[in-house]
Amino acid sequence: MVRQYLSYLPASRLRWLKQRIKSYVQFRKAVNSFQEEHFSDICSQKCFTSRTSACCGREGIITFFADVVINVLLSTEKQISTLLEILERDTGGFNCVYLNENGCLWLWKPIVCEMFLCDAAKNSVLADSESLASQWAEFRRRERMYTWPTRPVLFDELEGFFLNGGFDSPLMYLHKSPGLLRLKARHGSEVRQPGVVRREAGKS
Repeated sequence: MVRQYLSYLPASRLRWLKQRIKSYVQFRKAVNSFQEEHFSDICSQKCFTSRTSACCGREGIITFFADVVINVLLSTEKQISTLLEILERDTGGFNCVYLNENGCLWLWKPIVCEMFLCDAAKNSVLADSESLASQWAEFRRRERMYTWPTRPVLFDELEGFFLNGGFDSPLMYLHKSPGLLRLKARHGSEVRQPGVVRREAGKS
């Protein structure tokens, strides 16, 4: 649905969307570099190779609608087709459907996956380094600037953009999750698209 809708948008609107996610992509690159430098070895051994961790277990994966939008915006047609083919061939199992022998198939893995560190990883890397622990805390703070709707945030805006286009998805948690809706109401957080009155989920 996301791929289809974006394919119909004019180039100027696509450029606008890519500009809106630019700072988020920079944030993700910084997190990825930090993870690669400090956690790659232990996570590969603990989670991927030995399979003793549930980090990439199917039941632990939460995907936001914005995760899908950002990946479709930035991925090649081949990368998107690969994700769809994997879904069509899915037969269940313990692991996340997007995990193969080379790791995650997403260009930018869901933010919940990227920001999750098991206790073993945190104890091995962060417990004895105040500097690294501080850097990770700052990344967690920055994450909320895109995902936590106590103010207008990118993930809410991207959901609103598609709602305004007449689309709906159970992954639109910032418009559907009772907890997040209460949080938005408590803080008076609202996102409006330029020149468009936003249609909230469940309202006409």
